Amino acid sequence: MATTATTTADPAPATPDSRFRAQVETLERRLRERDEQRRAMLHMMGDLNDSNKRLANQRKAMLHILADYEQDRRRLAGQTERLDNSRRAVLHILQDSHKDKLRLEATRKAMIHIMGDLRDTTAGIQRREQELREKQEQLVQAGKLATVGELTTGVAHELNNPLNNIGLFVGNAMDLIEHGVMDVKQVIRELRQATEQVRKATEIISHLRTFGRAAPVSREPIVLRQVIERALALMQEQFRLREINVALDLGSKEPVVLGNAIQLEQVFINLLSNARDAMANSPRKAIRISASVDCQTVELAFADTGHGIPAGLERRIFDPFFTTKEVGEGTGLGLSITYGIIKDHGGMIAVVSPPGAGATFLIQLPLASADTPASSLP
Repeated sequence: MATTATTTADPAPATPDSRFRAQVETLERRLRERDEQRRAMLHMMGDLNDSNKRLANQRKAMLHILADYEQDRRRLAGQTERLDNSRRAVLHILQDSHKDKLRLEATRKAMIHIMGDLRDTTAGIQRREQELREKQEQLVQAGKLATVGELTTGVAHELNNPLNNIGLFVGNAMDLIEHGVMDVKQVIRELRQATEQVRKATEIISHLRTFGRAAPVSREPIVLRQVIERALALMQEQFRLREINVALDLGSKEPVVLGNAIQLEQVFINLLSNARDAMANSPRKAIRISASVDCQTVELAFADTGHGIPAGLERRIFDPFFTTKEVGEGTGLGLSITYGIIKDHGGMIAVVSPPGAGATFLIQLPLASADTPASSLP
């Protein structure tokens, strides 16, 4: 590197040694300055290397700059121009970093807006889900009340017998008293028989009221046999009037499931009502309820000897408002409600209907854990 000699005002001429020493000192001073500048740049590069992965291209440029710095230190030529180039490169990097920071800030603001919209959307979805659950509960209750309306005639017939018996036994007791027959034991016997008939009528009314009220959302271990027998108790008068034979074969095991007794009773009544209607014109009227139990599930089968389900409609019968009955004879909600209740209990329901062999509804429900005590139905 060429060095320009500096003229001084000293009257004494400078010797070659003094000029050489001055040049060496100048070079050393410049070397120290360059070393200090190099160390500062190394620190700057260390900070920039931690900034962001998106500055990979700029990092490569800095590596080239460092290589140029090493060459400048060895050659001591063109140092000023290279340093100026390095400074401009650093300025560009800082500008890019500032732009990246602005972009990150804009992205952060956009994410805040997105999160706000997401919260609003989530709240709206939860609100709509709650409304949907309320509508479903109303629909289930409406279907239950419709079922109660269908059962009213049979229950009225079923209540007629206890009421007639009550009148008979009380009348006998009154006759004994009016005729002066002082057989107290016989009078008490007649009144006790009347009281027993009152108890039977009360049980029928209590059962109907329990079934008709809104079912709680709680789940508890229940014995399926008890729920099925309660459903059959509400339907037995209708089956008797239509001469329908019902066979209940649940096996020796007592399957216990975690569920809601009122909702499951509604499921069984819906299936029994459909079987009753399907056998209206059948020469042989029979319903068979059976169960099979494995280690984790219980499968219930409700089979009838009706006309069956037309081919191709097996998957549609669980759709809301779909019915194979004549206009005015059904709402098409019974099996849809049944499907929803079974799904809520973690189970599955399907139908099998071979041509000319009636229909069989299959229900699978998970069993309750073995250490959970089953509750008795009132």
